[in-house]
Amino acid sequence: MTIYFFIILSLSVFYIIIQTIYTEGWKALSIWNIPNDFQPKTKISILIPARNEADNIGNCIESILNQTYPKGLFEIIVLDDFSEDETAELVNNYTKNNLTTIRLIALGNYISLDDTQSFKKKAIEIGIAQANGELIVTTDADCVVQPNWLMLIASIYEEKQPKFIAAPVNFYQEQNDFERFQSLDFIGMMGITGSGIYTKIMRMCNGANLAYPKAVFEEVSGFQDIDDHASGDDMMLMQKIARIYPNDICYLKNQAATTFTMAKPTLKSFINQRVRWSTKSKGYEERQVTAILIGVWLFCVSIPLTFLSSLFLGRLFLIIGFGQLLIKMLADYRLLKTTSTFFNRSDLMQTFMKSSIYHLIYIIGIGFLGGVVRKYEWKGRKVR
Repeated sequence: MTIYFFIILSLSVFYIIIQTIYTEGWKALSIWNIPNDFQPKTKISILIPARNEADNIGNCIESILNQTYPKGLFEIIVLDDFSEDETAELVNNYTKNNLTTIRLIALGNYISLDDTQSFKKKAIEIGIAQANGELIVTTDADCVVQPNWLMLIASIYEEKQPKFIAAPVNFYQEQNDFERFQSLDFIGMMGITGSGIYTKIMRMCNGANLAYPKAVFEEVSGFQDIDDHASGDDMMLMQKIARIYPNDICYLKNQAATTFTMAKPTLKSFINQRVRWSTKSKGYEERQVTAILIGVWLFCVSIPLTFLSSLFLGRLFLIIGFGQLLIKMLADYRLLKTTSTFFNRSDLMQTFMKSSIYHLIYIIGIGFLGGVVRKYEWKGRKVR
């Protein structure tokens, strides 16, 4: 029993410390604003991998065309990943004017369906090879961006010369509490992402909003040696670049740099998404990231185990279980309150109590599935 108390205490202290680091790191991370005298000169190539995105690709392209960035300084490259709907046709219907170049590259012209499991990485690789821009920016076909998105990315790139830029991704237009839970969870993840990069304890990012110089991608040989996972075009690449340039990874902290996408509408699609993210953790080069994720999972697992133990070992364990739950909720509240306020989504905190229960179940369940699942469904494919 003494050993069990020690384990619970250690995990609880760990959780308090790690959430405090995230919260204080996010607060310490400076907000980036476009300098008043900024005159952009960087040519940017925006890569958009797309598979069966007929319902979304138009909104994505329109939001990019609405940028304040000079039209002659960026191109849009849509990478059609064997779409079975009208994605390619819709892209081709866009008028190609002399201000912004819009290109469609069909993945099927370069590889066959049997050549790889890493279709998104292969698409990005092919796109970069044909990109004319100095700076590669990636987003997803189901995302929309804000007017100053490229100006913010280009200004921090030209002023600080980072080798990798991570920027915010959030959900919007939620329809129910399940989707609001996802939004609140994602806002917390953005705080962890920014703080993790700032403190260098946990480099994370999301492929829906990234930027890096084409030359750096080529210098690290792209996705070579990290292409055995279907996903990982974001964190695995970032960690690969960080190995050479540990002090040149930055997070663009500005609400106007956020890309927006929709939360998953069903439990099945949500589980598939999160299992996909979880399975790639086995390929992270920075082992402290995996260690922190395991520590958080163990703390969450210990909470229901303590409650279960109270059935056999008495009321003390019931009290301890409630204490652990309170620790988690208070630590989470500080981070979520801070980040939701920054992103102008304080309204999501109204679901905090319910979302806290969802989050506990989600962390335990997805953490377990991520360790045992070998295949999952992504974009209509069974991948590993």
